[in-house]
Amino acid sequence: MGSLEGLRVLITAGPSRGYIDAVRYVSNTSTGQLGAAIANELLRCGAFVTFVYGTGSAIPDIALSDNVCTGRLTLIEIETVHDLLTVLHEKLRDKPCDAIVHAMAVLDYTPETSRSDKIRSDADKMVVTFVKTPKVIKFIRKLWPHAFLIGFKLEVGLSQEALVERAYTSLQENGADLVVANNQDEVARDKHQAYLVNTQKQIVSYCKTKQDIAKALVTAISNYL
Repeated sequence: MGSLEGLRVLITAGPSRGYIDAVRYVSNTSTGQLGAAIANELLRCGAFVTFVYGTGSAIPDIALSDNVCTGRLTLIEIETVHDLLTVLHEKLRDKPCDAIVHAMAVLDYTPETSRSDKIRSDADKMVVTFVKTPKVIKFIRKLWPHAFLIGFKLEVGLSQEALVERAYTSLQENGADLVVANNQDEVARDKHQAYLVNTQKQIVSYCKTKQDIAKALVTAISNYL
């Protein structure tokens, strides 16, 4: 058993959806692979993991071959941002959490309305109005004010300095303890460059793969707690 035996960790991972009608929705490119890798590493170290994931996301695979880990893993699937907020508020709010890894790619904007039927496809144009979604990480911080909270900041094409600056701003705004900062163009199946930025605006770890990130976060959680 690892150094995090008995620790209770909540992880959110994967994509989220915003429905336009009964068959159409907007989403994002998140695969949930990083969140699953983090969950696997935590389970190996003895933690209890609640894994909230968007439909289509990768899920922890260590539990499939390890009966001991299976008993420490809870899987909860969601589709929309509303689903996520409902699960957090109604199912998990009274569940103790020592650490939270909010890796889910939550939609910043979602369709203002969603039809229960299918919109006809004979029109030349369709106008969809989007509205801003609630900041879920702030909601999480309010529910678990004393948990070690890890956020994620994904940007495109920024320099290291600019990326760290935005990650630190996000950390301050959302009350996080650590932020994983990465550029979309530095993320692929076999690589995932990222910087772990702390409350002192320091880069405490530089990672090159998803497994690197998972191990660095387990170390950060262990050191903090």
